[in-house]
Amino acid sequence: MRDERVRLFCALPLPADVVESVVRWQEEEEFSGATGARLVGPENLHVTLAFLGRTPADRVTEVVDALGKAARGVEERIVLRVREYRETRSVGMLLLEDEGGRAAGLAGGLQARLEALGLYRPEKRPWLAHLTVFRFRARPRLHPVPPDLGRVSPSEAALYHSVLRPGGAQYVTVESVVLGG
Repeated sequence: MRDERVRLFCALPLPADVVESVVRWQEEEEFSGATGARLVGPENLHVTLAFLGRTPADRVTEVVDALGKAARGVEERIVLRVREYRETRSVGMLLLEDEGGRAAGLAGGLQARLEALGLYRPEKRPWLAHLTVFRFRARPRLHPVPPDLGRVSPSEAALYHSVLRPGGAQYVTVESVVLGG
């Protein structure tokens, strides 16, 4: 029997009205005009808490349990605000201000739980609250005015299975948990 693995990550899904506002902004900014560019679709907009990568399928329940425990530990509402647009070599993102550091606290607690289970390897740089909105092959060096999304308050966290397809990754929700639940 082969060792089946699934590509997983944990994230904060965005409220529907926020997703709609981001999509309108993406369309207004016409990012798709950049060479080799691809907009991140509404179904894939989220704030990543921990990327696990290829994980044994038989350990998914442990990941869900760790996510649930971390989410229940959120005592105050998470509030995020758009701070600025930034590009890396391959993505355009909206950097988010994390009011009170509550999203960072959730991410750190979740990552520590997953690391203790041997399912997560910490990244070299600190966690950064951001929303990837655009992917590209060659950095276009755009300078769009970021959207004003107001106060964004996710109400849940989710475990996603990232299924790689020729047109890009498709994210399938494995399980969602209520924050502060």
